[in-house]
Amino acid sequence: MTDTASVLVIDDEEIIREALEALLTAEGFAVTTAGTGGEGLETLEDGGFDAVLLDLMLPDRNGLEVLDDIRRVDDELPVVMITAYGTIESAVAATKQGAFHYFTKPFKNDEVLVVVRNAVDRRRLVRENRDLRDQLRSGAFRFDEIIGRGPKMKEVYDLISRAAPSRATVLIQGESGTGKELVARAFHARSARADRPFVTVNSGNLPPDLLESNLFGHVKGAFTGAVQLKKGLFEVADKGTIFFDEIGNVKPDTQAKLLRVIQEREFMRLGGVDTIKVDVRIIAATNEDLRARMKAGDFREDLFYRLNVITLTLPPLRDRKEDMPLLVQHFLDKYGEESGKSELILTPEAMDRLVAYHWPGNVRELENVIERAVILCPGREIDADLIPDEISPNPTEHTPDVVIPDEGIHFREVIIGHERRYIEAALEAAGGVQKKAAELLHIKPTTLNEMIKRYEIVPRKR
Repeated sequence: MTDTASVLVIDDEEIIREALEALLTAEGFAVTTAGTGGEGLETLEDGGFDAVLLDLMLPDRNGLEVLDDIRRVDDELPVVMITAYGTIESAVAATKQGAFHYFTKPFKNDEVLVVVRNAVDRRRLVRENRDLRDQLRSGAFRFDEIIGRGPKMKEVYDLISRAAPSRATVLIQGESGTGKELVARAFHARSARADRPFVTVNSGNLPPDLLESNLFGHVKGAFTGAVQLKKGLFEVADKGTIFFDEIGNVKPDTQAKLLRVIQEREFMRLGGVDTIKVDVRIIAATNEDLRARMKAGDFREDLFYRLNVITLTLPPLRDRKEDMPLLVQHFLDKYGEESGKSELILTPEAMDRLVAYHWPGNVRELENVIERAVILCPGREIDADLIPDEISPNPTEHTPDVVIPDEGIHFREVIIGHERRYIEAALEAAGGVQKKAAELLHIKPTTLNEMIKRYEIVPRKR
């Protein structure tokens, strides 16, 4: 165990209490024992336990009654029922009433350890999720609507805070899905223009003539279909902020007119003769290398330098993996609320899948994955099987080159070593459940069992 987990054992048989205490203490758990239900509940009032092992048959009270009392005290505390073979049906019923799991007397040490480790992991997982929710709600790791706590995002927050009060143009660079519009809105929200309009221009979605009409407006009769005067987005954004998303898609002719507005703070409507002055802060975003576009002649050099007063580069999600838990929790809460599913949690195995992936679609792709998982989740836990198959480590990043040394290799020993590692990893991912591990490896349970015995594999400690 990475740190000491505390387990309470409630059983009227002294020999069982002593055996469980010895077994769990040897594995690094802190163990407290009680011989009756009443004594156990009194001990539980002191708090601090990560799991409870509860006998189904106690001298003073029925174990199911004690289970109900424990759940009233702490609904999230995992309770593992201890039962004799003759009362397994009652233990199964207890799991339906909220017990975490059960094991039978006489018990197998490995079975007990797997169940207890899983219970403790569940307890810690629930606590971690609650802590993340509290952090998100407190705003500790939020900057307006941007979420992150790593050093790269702190640099982003610092630049926004320092540059937002100015009227300088801003160029936001970053891959698709990194949150460029959120950053633009943060600049606006922290400026003196916050109570004025924030207008978004989708630069790549319109042909040049229509884009210019949208930006500058037009007078009646300026072109076929111009039946009345129309204000452009620059007028709408007066005293506020105008945000050009994917500025690299703007055609050269429109770039020239945009440059004039930035320089002169004035323009004319299409078909008009009057000059209209505006006070607008301009923020632009791109997922392209504008310097390369400029050298190729596709983007005006003078416009680039007008935009490039304050430059902010957003890191891709693969470079800020420390923010993954917070982002996941944010989307769990967001889509859980929309779906009427509260307090959803992601299992460690599912989180490992997410962290190992390279996220070409960045935060937007992560949001889509979590939304899908929330919709398909039948209960409260989102396990790895709800993560799409394509969300897996990038083979080009994780597959090592095969090197044969001059002296050669012992082929069979190498293969056995790989088999052992994959079996151990599958058992760990399956929480020690051999049937599930066999499914993960796409082999028969009997085959897996034979290999476990052959290689003398024991479940890894978590």
